[in-house]
Amino acid sequence: MRTIGVGIIGTGGWGAMHARTYAGTPGVAVRAVADIDMKRAEALAASYNATAYDNYGALLADPSVEAVSIVTPDFAHEEITLAAARAGKHILAEKPLAMSVEACERIVAEAEHAGVLLMVDFHARWSPPLCKAYEAIRNGEIGEPRHVYYRLNDRLFVPTEMLSWAGRSTVLWFIGSHAIDTVRWLLGDEVCRVYGLARSGMLSARGIDTPDFYFSMLEFRSGAVAVIENSWILPNSTPHLVDVKCELVGTKGALYMDATHNRTLEKYTESEAGYPDMFVMPSIHGRQQGFAAESIRHFVECVRDGKQPMVTGRDGLIATKVICALEESIQTGQPVDLA
Repeated sequence: MRTIGVGIIGTGGWGAMHARTYAGTPGVAVRAVADIDMKRAEALAASYNATAYDNYGALLADPSVEAVSIVTPDFAHEEITLAAARAGKHILAEKPLAMSVEACERIVAEAEHAGVLLMVDFHARWSPPLCKAYEAIRNGEIGEPRHVYYRLNDRLFVPTEMLSWAGRSTVLWFIGSHAIDTVRWLLGDEVCRVYGLARSGMLSARGIDTPDFYFSMLEFRSGAVAVIENSWILPNSTPHLVDVKCELVGTKGALYMDATHNRTLEKYTESEAGYPDMFVMPSIHGRQQGFAAESIRHFVECVRDGKQPMVTGRDGLIATKVICALEESIQTGQPVDLA
C-alpha cells in the first residue's frame, strides 16, 4: 500500500481532528501543516513529525503533499481552494465551499480543469442515525417523504468563545450549510423555492455582528417541504455543545431522531452535567472515531482508488446557492425561486 502524504491548512480544533484522523488511517502520513500563526503550526506539526509553514502557498509547493484538508474559517476558503487545485492537490474542503455562488463555480471549474478530486466535508452523510434514516427512505419504509423538520443549533459558547471570527460568518453558513446538504441528501431531491427569516440582538449586543438564529423553509421539486432551524444562542448550560433533532414524515410512516440529547451516556461530576459525544468525534482507545472521521477516511479512499467522493464540489455549490437565496429572501421578505 502506497503512503498518501497530506497537508493540513488551518490548525484550529477541527484542523487538529483532521490530523488525528489521517494519522490513525493506514497508508496516510501528515507531511505538512500550515497556519498564519507559526507557533500553532509548529505545535501541531511536531505531533506528526511534519513540516510547519506559516503560509499555505509554501505547503502547496511541498512535493511530499498529495492531498490537502482546508480547515480555515468560513470566509477563507476560496483563495486557498483555488490555489490548491492549481497546484494539483486533491482537496477536502470544510464547509461552506465558499460564501458566494460565483466563487463556488470558479472552484468547481478549476478542480475539474486540474483533474483533482474536490470533496466538501458534509460529514453528516456518515452519521449512523441519519444513514439509517436514509436507508429507510430508500427502502420505501415511510412512503413518499412529505415534510421534514431539521434542527441543528449551537450553544452561545460557539460564536462568543470558540470562534474568534463569528462576526465574519453566520450560523447559517457555519452549520446551516450542513443541514441543507443533509436534507437534500435524505430526500434525494433538489430545492426549488426558499423562504427565510432571521433575528438579531443577543450577539450584536455582545459586539458580534451576526444574526442569533435563522428559520429556513425549503420547497423541493417533489412537493416535499423542509423547515430548518439554526441557532447560535442556546444557553451554555445545555448539556451538549450541539443540538441535533430531525423529524421526517412520509405517506406511510415517520422517522424521529435525537442525535445529541438521547442519553446514550450521561455524565455527572461535582462541577457539571452532560451527554458525552458518542457519534461525531469520540476517541476510542486513542484512535479518532466517529462519523466526522469517517468522512475524512472516505476522502482518503477516493484519493487512493481514484473514485469520485460521495460529496462533490457541486454539492458544495448547491448548498451555497440555497444559502444565498435564503439571504435574499430575508432581505426582501419574499420567497425566492431557484433555477
